[in-house]
Order: sequence, then C-alpha cells, then structure tokens
Amino acid sequence: MTETQEQIAQQIAEHPILIYMKGSPDQPRCGFSAQASQALMACGKPFAYIDILSNPDIRAELPQYSEWPTFPQLFVQGELVGGCDIITEMYQTGELQTLLNEVPLPE
Repeated sequence: MTETQEQIAQQIAEHPILIYMKGSPDQPRCGFSAQASQALMACGKPFAYIDILSNPDIRAELPQYSEWPTFPQLFVQGELVGGCDIITEMYQTGELQTLLNEVPLPE
C-alpha cells in the first residue's frame, strides 16, 4: 500500500461519514459534488469531506483504492456507498437517511 493509500485508509477510518469531492460542501467545484453534498446536508448528520482538487495525490490514487472511477465518493462507516447518482437515488428513496441515522455520532 502506498503512503497516499494509507492516508486514505486512515481518513476513512477516522470519519464515520466522509465524502471525497471537488471543492467543499459550501463551495463545490463541480455539479456532481454539489448534488451529492446537498443530499448529505439535507440528511442533517455531520459529515467530513476531503477536497480532492487540493489533494492531487488522493485524487490520483483513490479510484484504485476504492475501485470506483469517479468523484464524488461517499464512505459510510468504512464502506464505499458510491457516487453522485447512487447518493441522489438513495436520498430520494429515503435509504440515505436510514443509512446515516444508523451511524453512531462521535462522543
């Protein structure tokens, strides 16, 4: 495992809800990242994000690590949930809220 992949593994382990996206939830820098982070924010659970545009090593290596080619990528409790389409679809069916509600909040 490369140093960057170890860093990714650590980030995923440290944050129960983590999205790798372009930009930030307040200032997304692509439409897919905007849509995905809006769905997350609408669920009302705190989540962490990593801006892949300011982390080129992570941007380069995350697709190999997760075996998912596109961004954004949402991880919940260490598991890859998916990208924008999956996040949006899960939000619309209520599945995303259910999944996030099962995540214990950090003390």
